Amino acid sequence: MSPNTCWLCKIFRAEEKGISSKLSLEEVLQWSQSFDKLITSKYGPTIYKTYLKTEHSDENIEFWLACEAYKKITSQRKRISVARKLFTHYIQPQAPNEINIDSPVRNAITRNIQEATQSCFDEAQRIIYMHMERDSYPRFLESNFYQKLKHSLQTHGNNSTVN
Repeated sequence: MSPNTCWLCKIFRAEEKGISSKLSLEEVLQWSQSFDKLITSKYGPTIYKTYLKTEHSDENIEFWLACEAYKKITSQRKRISVARKLFTHYIQPQAPNEINIDSPVRNAITRNIQEATQSCFDEAQRIIYMHMERDSYPRFLESNFYQKLKHSLQTHGNNSTVN
């Protein structure tokens, strides 16, 4: 077993708990058509997050997904609570999972956090989307991680596990 296969197996088994058996080749192939198809598919965000962990940049997809969930919150009280958590976890300087956004955007969020509107993280989310689409997404498509997953499904179909 090659070293590349070994790390892939360990990550996949530890993080995805059998998702490989649920993936279809069609879904995995669609991920290469556009970044949007990847992050809006059923299993794409989970697989992409696992890949981003290998690059130590999984905070990007975590933030993006958290923003998607945040926008669906209808209770103002809950929105304020979640907004504060997003701020302390991703936005404030030296946050545990600080995302790469510029100072004007960070400052605008800092000013607007008290209102916690549904759109207060939109600009930061847009920037993170662009970072992922331009930087890590092309590397993901070229990675051994994605190539081995695709090859495994092409070779063994949905009844295989990635090993």
